[in-house]
Amino acid sequence: MKFFVLFLLSLTTLFAEFSFSGSVGLDSQAYLSAPSQKHKQNFTAVQELELKYIKDDLTLYSKLYAQEDSYDLSSDDAKKNERTFARLDELYLKYDFENDMLQAGKSIKFWGSLEVRNIVDGFNPRDLRQDMFNADKFGVYNISYSHYTQSGELSLIVKLDEVDQPMAAQPYVYYFFPYFVSYDGRLHEAQDSYRPSIFLTYSGSTDTEYALDYAFIYQNGYDSQRYFITDTPQNLNPTSPTFTDPTEFKQYAYIANKFMTYNTLVVGATLIKLEALYAKVDDNVYIGDYSHIALGVEHTIENLMGSEAGLGLLVEYYRYDTYEDDKYTDLELFETMQNDLFLGFRYSVNNANETSLLGGVIADVVYNEQSYFCKFDTRVYDSFKVQADYYYINPSKKETLSLPTAYQFLGKHQRVGLNIAWYF
Repeated sequence: MKFFVLFLLSLTTLFAEFSFSGSVGLDSQAYLSAPSQKHKQNFTAVQELELKYIKDDLTLYSKLYAQEDSYDLSSDDAKKNERTFARLDELYLKYDFENDMLQAGKSIKFWGSLEVRNIVDGFNPRDLRQDMFNADKFGVYNISYSHYTQSGELSLIVKLDEVDQPMAAQPYVYYFFPYFVSYDGRLHEAQDSYRPSIFLTYSGSTDTEYALDYAFIYQNGYDSQRYFITDTPQNLNPTSPTFTDPTEFKQYAYIANKFMTYNTLVVGATLIKLEALYAKVDDNVYIGDYSHIALGVEHTIENLMGSEAGLGLLVEYYRYDTYEDDKYTDLELFETMQNDLFLGFRYSVNNANETSLLGGVIADVVYNEQSYFCKFDTRVYDSFKVQADYYYINPSKKETLSLPTAYQFLGKHQRVGLNIAWYF
């Protein structure tokens, strides 16, 4: 009897330190403009579950994700999107010391400060089975040690693996390649797949009149940028007589030394943002050194027209450059933010429902492409979150390019989306 009472007391203590949360939702899109051979709408059931156990300075955390695409229920294999899967995003153990932290396992890290795209956020690869506007990422195994100072944090991270990036099947609108291209989802590395990548990061802030948050990252290892190789590269040229011949693309990773930074500076009601990187690529026949820089400004007008609402005006500019003429260019790397200007706004009601509206236009000043979008978010009865969006892409009409842009492969695109999720 005494043992049974002690067992019950230990279970009570255990579950008092254990918590879980998650969501169940339905994600839907209707494509008003899309290629004729693609599905005109899509419905996906989505589930997330987070589990956390905390005991003193020890934390055990896990996050699971699963989704089911309605077309994958079809008995016709030609209609399937191959977007039904379960994914373990995070599973790590963390121990906090007085001024230090040690963490090991699978995790997702976020780096960046800009709105449209975080060009330095390359620790975790994207899941290419999702739509191109979704930032879902794969968790990766790593070990990290952090030391905290009065004004910052110094971290050493050892990334232990590089994961494959499967894509959805061709009937899905956001299948990345043209219809005549198949994709080998396995990742091919320049060196052993177990070759670790090393990250050294330092982030901090200043306590002055103009608040500055800054972060610097040095990486030695596999770059987040990938490149693709096919045995029949002439098939990329629409004027080639073999344009309709089937071909297979393979994804490759390569080694680089990479220097990155992201920063925000608050000046009154204006937020200035900077993200920049430079990659020194180890000897590679396809990829040369490159840089990517982005600068943003966000000015907020508070108490708009006497209300609690706020209006943010956003401007961002992105520039991508390669430095070796005989290596892959931005077109061959499917880079969409190589010389682009974003003009947008953010309207926040600042109520209990966290209602906001974000929109704008991204204009490519070189290839003459435009992307328009608008996203609406709100909460209903605390437990329900509603998201709606609209996207319109007008691809380049230039016919003198050496290769089509990524948006030309996608074609003229227009979609509306709705996501409703219940959180518990």
